[in-house]
Amino acid sequence: MDHLPATVSKMWMFKFISATTTRALFILVSLVGIWRVAWVKHDATYWLLAVLFLPLLLEMVVTLKSRNGRDYKWFSPAIFLFLISIIPSIWILELHHQQEKAINPQCKNLDSWQNLLNVISPNETLGNLTAQGYLSSLNQVFKTICPNAWILALHQSALLLVIVGRWLLPLGGGVTRDELSQLLLIFVGTAADILEFTSETMSDVKDNSQHLVYIILAVWTLSMLQFPLHVAVGNSKADTDGEEAPSEVSLLAKHSADIWSIVGALFIQDGPFLVVRLTVMTYFQIFHQMLVFFTIKNFLVVTLNLYRLVVISMDSRSRAGRGSAIPSV
Repeated sequence: MDHLPATVSKMWMFKFISATTTRALFILVSLVGIWRVAWVKHDATYWLLAVLFLPLLLEMVVTLKSRNGRDYKWFSPAIFLFLISIIPSIWILELHHQQEKAINPQCKNLDSWQNLLNVISPNETLGNLTAQGYLSSLNQVFKTICPNAWILALHQSALLLVIVGRWLLPLGGGVTRDELSQLLLIFVGTAADILEFTSETMSDVKDNSQHLVYIILAVWTLSMLQFPLHVAVGNSKADTDGEEAPSEVSLLAKHSADIWSIVGALFIQDGPFLVVRLTVMTYFQIFHQMLVFFTIKNFLVVTLNLYRLVVISMDSRSRAGRGSAIPSV
């Protein structure tokens, strides 16, 4: 039995490393966002955004002390606080970019290997530069990258880190590895939809459409806040045991995972995305082939989710009817 305490100690150390590493990555990406804001605004006071790290650090201490690093089943405070720390920086950068729409002809988008090599190549001849000269050269490299490339990189980093971070965080009580794998697959699809929405819709914004920028960012923020919630697969066992469940079980209890998924699609993701894209086409008079395609896609997802909700409701009623028709002995 001597090996048992050693095993417990190793498990605790693994959870400790996973919990601290994940939160350190959260802080690192948020720190890059704050640095970029202070750099483009030429104002060091924006470093005060770093106070948003304090709740995340406090949460880490409390979780490690009271829960041995384990996350919660239905909600992830670490992911929520990471989003709270990174979203303001992305808002500021997006608004600044739309206000300073004049594109620098010398900037480079990182959309090809050649552009990437052109950005990196100046550093190949740094040789024996002093530290000050190296920082000056690095600053020049940063200036050559287009602002929209920086913003896109932050969007991508935040989404990828939410997925990887949820994978690395120790499992919460009652969460199985099967449920975690389902949740991560849902996160991947959700992240792809959100990134496509922001990148495609932001590219449609005209110089005189500042209100559209606020609308897009508000819907993007709402869609990002679904990542801390884990209700889409939180009750998968109850949903799969429909045949054996008693007829008295409510519709919400029996199909909670499906219903939460439908609610998320209708009110947090595809529903708001559809409204924004219809607004872009009708009110702002912006029209092109890709916008039409993604609008139709969001409309189909909303329609299919409504259809799914009707099917679940009718199936539940038919089962309840069959149960009540069985004569009591």
